[in-house]
Amino acid sequence: MVNSDVLIVGYGPVGQLATILLAQHGHTVTVVERWPQPYSMPRAVAYDGEAARILAAAGVADRLDGIREPTGEYVWENARGQTLIHMDVPGQSPSGWPESTSMYQPGLEAELAARGAELPGVTVHRGQVAVELTEHEDRVDVVAQDTDGGRHTYSARWVIGCDGANSFVSDRIDPAVTDYSFAHDWLICDVVTHDKREYKPNNLQICDPARPRTAVSAGPGHRRWEFMRVPGETVEDLGDIGNVWKLLGLFGLDPDNATLERHAVYTTQARCADQWRSGRLLIAGDAAHVMPPFVGQGMCSGFRDAVNLAWKLHLVLDGLADAQLLDTYTVERSSHVRSAIETSIALGEVICQTDRAAAAGRDAFLLAARARARGGRDQAAPGGPALAQSLTGGLLRTGAGHAPQPGAGNLVPQARVAQGGRTGLFDDVVGTGFTLLCTEDPRLLLDPADLAFLDALDTHLMRVLPAGTAPENTGEHDVVDIDDVYLPYLAEAAAGTATGMLVRPDFYLFGTAHDRDDLAALIEDLRGRLAHTQP
Repeated sequence: MVNSDVLIVGYGPVGQLATILLAQHGHTVTVVERWPQPYSMPRAVAYDGEAARILAAAGVADRLDGIREPTGEYVWENARGQTLIHMDVPGQSPSGWPESTSMYQPGLEAELAARGAELPGVTVHRGQVAVELTEHEDRVDVVAQDTDGGRHTYSARWVIGCDGANSFVSDRIDPAVTDYSFAHDWLICDVVTHDKREYKPNNLQICDPARPRTAVSAGPGHRRWEFMRVPGETVEDLGDIGNVWKLLGLFGLDPDNATLERHAVYTTQARCADQWRSGRLLIAGDAAHVMPPFVGQGMCSGFRDAVNLAWKLHLVLDGLADAQLLDTYTVERSSHVRSAIETSIALGEVICQTDRAAAAGRDAFLLAARARARGGRDQAAPGGPALAQSLTGGLLRTGAGHAPQPGAGNLVPQARVAQGGRTGLFDDVVGTGFTLLCTEDPRLLLDPADLAFLDALDTHLMRVLPAGTAPENTGEHDVVDIDDVYLPYLAEAAAGTATGMLVRPDFYLFGTAHDRDDLAALIEDLRGRLAHTQP
């Protein structure tokens, strides 16, 4: 017997998010998690604007006020205290949320777990380790062993491995990985300071060849300091408690004014699985990729995995798409993740430099670049807009030569809209899922068969009215473009006059249409791709 639609191995933040997104579609989800209790210490310390939008879609955005704060300034200094890079992280991202938010991960996981517990069809088994896996034509059987040695068998139509870098599920798919051979040992110290001092800057990288080090926010009331192991130093020496306090003393911390919640030495890794799906097995998050922390994209990338996979798996489970659709998951996410890994390595090579001569050259280059920058400040933060990569393949409308149509694969911005007496971000006012945005009423532009197809996908059919339109004059399928974002974006994405654009549930653009006939062709393209999707 099949116990559930999906079985998820691992209940960290990525597993939690995937569980919520699938359960919100009405699917039954069973979770197997090896640890009896949630891990009480943070690992990630921030998420970006796109991740914030995904968390809002999961219904937890309004629950995070006590565990998040604006990331604030991000400064890189050299050993002499000279500013190499100074970034004011934008307060608003194209996704409608702050470009970067610092947060306390245990608090985030608690809210995700609470959200999952509210949803019918979610069953979580803690303290059970997946030890066997057998794939059948119509299901997967997973055997999990509890702390007492008891064995439990669960059967699901699909299995998602969100079980970390040493993934049990990933090994069953294909253990082959691309290893970027970038590894350094870092001491991490999670600290609660006793005083309420304000840290300026809130986030600091000290590019000192004698000891590269980091000080960042880990959410309200929590901070993290990190120190790289230098040549001639052992891991044991680096992690010795006496050495820990000596290093924290560089920042004025001691046992009288700070509580050390945790310290541990970890090794940065940069790897990406070559295969993310095999039959009914899939992987996401650290099971699929790990990267250095220098652009804060590890957990964010896992969230992108979860939202990309969840809507596609939903369509397959409901019989609205062929299972080949899931092959586009690897195509789309692997390319995006590899870009994030490579960017993180590039920044890590700057930060982790321990050769004094090379560090002096680096400093001279960055100081000269900063002097040339207008106002002495850099224009973009690493990991911000630079990582807003478009999809280059997968489920996108194609044009000549089967290449993605211009604009297809871009992350669609989110702005404020108004409808009747309600004003807010688009997702709050309209909802999430497939969205067809048109300059005219789409219900009058499409034939009954196309409307029925879009209705089966729970598509939002919306006409966008220009800024300045009286909201009280809007109908059920109208929104006013208050911030004047959507109509200009539609024109830009279509490279000229456009009638509409179709946005995927993960907020990426499927494609645009220039006129009524092209709109019908756009819908037909999606219909055909869902029925017989090629990666």
